Amino acid sequence: MSLSTALSIAQSALMNTARQTSVVSRNVADASNPDYSRRQAVVTSTAPGARSVDIQRATNELLFRQNLAALSAWSGQNALYSGMDQLGVAVNGVDDASSPSTAIANLQQALQLYATSPSNQNLGASVIDAAKQVVRSLNEGSKAVQDFRTQTDGQIATAVDDLNSLLSQFQDANTAVMSGTRSGTDVSDALDQRDALLKKISNYVPVSTFTRGDNDMVITTGDGTTLFETIPRTVTFAASAGYTAGAAGNAVYIDNVPISAGAGGNTSASGTLAGLLQLRDGVASTMQSQLDETARGLITAFAETAPSMPNAAGLFTWSGAPAIPAAGTLVNGLAASISVNAAMNPSTGGSPTLLRDGGANGAAYVANTGGASYSTLLIAYGDRLDQPMTFDPAAGISATSSVSDYAASSIGWFEGVRQQASTASDAKEALASRSAEALSNATGVNVDQEMSLLLDLEHTYQASARMMKTVDDMMAALLNAVG
Repeated sequence: MSLSTALSIAQSALMNTARQTSVVSRNVADASNPDYSRRQAVVTSTAPGARSVDIQRATNELLFRQNLAALSAWSGQNALYSGMDQLGVAVNGVDDASSPSTAIANLQQALQLYATSPSNQNLGASVIDAAKQVVRSLNEGSKAVQDFRTQTDGQIATAVDDLNSLLSQFQDANTAVMSGTRSGTDVSDALDQRDALLKKISNYVPVSTFTRGDNDMVITTGDGTTLFETIPRTVTFAASAGYTAGAAGNAVYIDNVPISAGAGGNTSASGTLAGLLQLRDGVASTMQSQLDETARGLITAFAETAPSMPNAAGLFTWSGAPAIPAAGTLVNGLAASISVNAAMNPSTGGSPTLLRDGGANGAAYVANTGGASYSTLLIAYGDRLDQPMTFDPAAGISATSSVSDYAASSIGWFEGVRQQASTASDAKEALASRSAEALSNATGVNVDQEMSLLLDLEHTYQASARMMKTVDDMMAALLNAVG
């Protein structure tokens, strides 16, 4: 081997070691970055010596796709569970203290006490106060549901804006990857950025990808709708200023294709948007329907009856009074409009004795003509609260139940769905965490390994330096001999 060849080999080794050291140092510096993939300087042998030819980026397409799917599933589940926690407290209070079910139970107790001493007007006033609390729980619960739907609508609008922004950023990253691929330059950083954006996008909608020539990536949603192809597809949504019972929310469109809302406690929603749509149009709307049906049941249970006369609204009235709402048919917004009959309300000049005696709708409805000890009507009202009646099955729970049981079943329905959502959220969060860990193990940086590699490179550098020193000494000796 000639001295010039030996010198060339040593110089090449030093250059390669410097490049590899730079890559290892970058790996160590970004070891804590979850969106960074490990780099490796691939060296190939040439004649003479060796040279670094490429920087390879660690990838695992299967684990990456699994992580994207897990992120979408958890995001949708978490949106549902978090929203239900907030909605439950807003409508029913802590430990259901302000729920219609609790208020109805208190009304039953007050009614029973009044029936034992019907001449006691203080007990009569207590029944009216309990009825006011029932009305308040229904009115405020209905308002809370619609406020929640409006708030969720705003969250959907924000999420849509964020998704459009991410898609715009993805276009820039994808363009950088394509340009670098065409020119043969290192595109590792651009690929990291593109993958990081994919993870963020998958939080909003489920994504599927495939790569074309020049590393050009196409994104579709889980149902095949194109989300990105050369340019982003527009995600559109028209937010509503407010909601009323029975009003449908606007859909979210991707390239004019609507996103489907999730269903069930262990929701089918993948991505935050589907979870929020389920909250707004599924859970919250069903809860509103149950409040409306509870209100209709109360109006029916306390209706005044008389021979040859139609039933008329009694203790509880509504905008369609004196008529009674049709049996078994949901009346949207009834919980927001139910009120205590002014004829029985002392604060509006009424008298609680009309509840005991009847006659809030005229003399034809008077039942008591025998004195202050009459309790037949009061007992009958109490019994009606526990007697089965027909409810609209569209409200999501039993079609035949008593009013008190129906109100309790509404809480049971909500808590059942919330518990399913909680369990599923924990499971899907664990899956997302495990898939991210598996991906990190396959493509992330192990600092111990990198430091060991750095030590090997230091030894290689020292050996190359000694070789250059030896060649330099030999050339100096040769020149001295010639001179």
